[in-house]
Amino acid sequence: MNSNIKIGIDGMHCAACSARVEKALGELKGVKSAHANLALEEASLEIEPGRVSRQEIEKAIVALGFTVREELGKDGDQLILEARRARKRMLHIWFIALVVSIFMVAHMFFDFHILGSLTDGWIVFLLSLYAMVFPARGVYRSAFISLKTGSANMDVLIAMGTLASLLVWPLSFFIKDINPHAFSGIAAMILAFHHTGRYLESQARGKASEAIRKLMNLGAKTAILWEDGVEKEVPIRKVQPGDILIVKAGMKIPTDAVIIEGKANIDEAMVTGESMPVSRKVGERVLGATLNVDGFLKVKAQKVGSDTFLAQVIQLVQDAQHSKVPVQLLADKVTAVFVPIVIALAALTFAFWMILPDTAQSISVALLQIIPLKDPDHLPTGLAAALMASIATLVIACPCALGLATPTALMVGSGMGARRGILIRNSEALQLMKDVKAIIFDKTGTLTHGKPEVIEIHLETLDEKIALGIAASLEAGSAHPLAVALVKAAQDAGAITSEVQDFTNHIGQGVSASLDGTRYILGSREFMESATLTVPEKSFEADYASRVYLADEDRVLAIFLIADALRDNAPQVVAQLKQRGITSIMISGDNSQVAQAIVAQLGISRYHAQALPEDKAVLVKQLKQEFGTVAMVGDGINDAPALKTADIGIAMGQGTDIAIEAADITIVRDDLACLPTAVELSIQTFRKIRQNLFWAFSYNLIAIPLAVFGVLHPVIAEIAMASSSVTVVTNANLLKQKVK
Repeated sequence: MNSNIKIGIDGMHCAACSARVEKALGELKGVKSAHANLALEEASLEIEPGRVSRQEIEKAIVALGFTVREELGKDGDQLILEARRARKRMLHIWFIALVVSIFMVAHMFFDFHILGSLTDGWIVFLLSLYAMVFPARGVYRSAFISLKTGSANMDVLIAMGTLASLLVWPLSFFIKDINPHAFSGIAAMILAFHHTGRYLESQARGKASEAIRKLMNLGAKTAILWEDGVEKEVPIRKVQPGDILIVKAGMKIPTDAVIIEGKANIDEAMVTGESMPVSRKVGERVLGATLNVDGFLKVKAQKVGSDTFLAQVIQLVQDAQHSKVPVQLLADKVTAVFVPIVIALAALTFAFWMILPDTAQSISVALLQIIPLKDPDHLPTGLAAALMASIATLVIACPCALGLATPTALMVGSGMGARRGILIRNSEALQLMKDVKAIIFDKTGTLTHGKPEVIEIHLETLDEKIALGIAASLEAGSAHPLAVALVKAAQDAGAITSEVQDFTNHIGQGVSASLDGTRYILGSREFMESATLTVPEKSFEADYASRVYLADEDRVLAIFLIADALRDNAPQVVAQLKQRGITSIMISGDNSQVAQAIVAQLGISRYHAQALPEDKAVLVKQLKQEFGTVAMVGDGINDAPALKTADIGIAMGQGTDIAIEAADITIVRDDLACLPTAVELSIQTFRKIRQNLFWAFSYNLIAIPLAVFGVLHPVIAEIAMASSSVTVVTNANLLKQKVK
């Protein structure tokens, strides 16, 4: 029987890195499948026990130049430290690049040497060399290891461009007709842009693992053990199946258990996502990490440790994270063939000019008649011409534009999203959003406000304000969601409340108290019937809502209908998505009656009710097979597995931290209207990316042949390279005019 193992890996920083890990591990005997998760910095493997050892796997990872971590994941301190180091490197290199640019601009645009030609050249050369050897040395180590293992990552392109430009200065002492001042400084500029991207990446890296850590922190840390008639507080890890535990009001249920004594309202929002507590009594199951709102319970532990419901949710999120294949940027895919082609082309260019100098010279002169970029009467010859052409080829092929084409558009797009209340956690989500065919909505807190509200009042004898005032007076000291809804409704209506006497809390039923000499009771239908009161038979438009009855000693005075109200713009958003060809599907932990009433108001034809977290994740998998690309919108802990299983997880900003951390996109404004905007933003952003890649490749396709045949002077090559970068950055910024 195969087994699964996970190994933490440090040092992966691009799609090519994770691909190298997957390829190397997949080739090991006994490894059935291997997946390297770049976001989590982990590898997940399915192996045949006895055929491959963990030591062999770790050895293969180390051979690639990466480091194996002792533990999975990274704590917050490690992530903060990594981001600080990346920021320090970025600022270090930018300081050097800015100094270098002063010398380069003075020479290139004003034909002026600040400290003299030789001195300026050495300063630029040494500063660029310093940047390469110290703050940016990781780039060259990564490039070397990448080439050593037979692949090419983005660092190979960076190393190639910077080394080519830097070497012009020392070569200029031996080769005539080479002006070195426009080249050495390019290395520092490339590295500055590269490390800016690395810094931004380090801030986003590891966010997925935060969801796991926060889930783990949800559970109770201690439990009250009932042993030989004595209460004893013990660490949660010491609780064993069969132990008797005490759970008082306001405490978390320590572990999955069954009630053997007592009755209480349990807040199970982390399980169902529903805001209203559920009454639990003897013989019923309770889950670890849920909250005892108002009762006293004695429970018998059933499941502990990794067998608990919370632990299973954590495992679901982890599995979903590893089953999600990251979408690689086109630039990363191209580099696998682009780098060796460019290197080979530069070598062939050098050989062509050395072996067939007359032919090369003739072609160059002919082209210069059409494109007068040089004086054909003053062309370099021999070794100088060969070096000039090959270096120009390397410089024009420098990956600045190719590297900037996608990130700049993504940065502009994500920045626009943030200003519109759409926090995009990773570029894959922004890329996939344009392809979404179905959006799955959690009901509570997503399509609804997530908090119970008084949506209807039926009065038997009292005035509405008086009825609300009495109800609020009875519930003034309660934290129960239904009580909070009644108090808020009374405040909104301007109802007058008073202090009550002889207050009694009837757990799971309601409350009773005296007010101005009259005894009132407030609670469920069963509570009314237990007081031998006749409950009026009524039908209401919101028949799915919870009913709370107010009565005196003789009769029912008012009926309050309380429910989680629908967001005002939810039907409009569903209609807008439908116009874009996106199917809306609702999923809820509530019963079918409530779910059906909600979808009828929304215009949604498909829904699933009474769904647990694992049901939601399974449903998402099924819908992915049916529709292709799907998104999940949720706000609760119970939504975390589904958010990770979906191609795109979208969390509402007022939801739980767990949902937000598990999601790819967070709607910060808590406004559903941001969803159609996110789709449009994705469409426009990737339209710009395609345009940018077109321009980046166009510069190379046009300029490289000119460089090969000696028409393109290295200075012009550098200007073309810079122009291509400016073009893609400017084009990316035009995105601001496309999305209103």
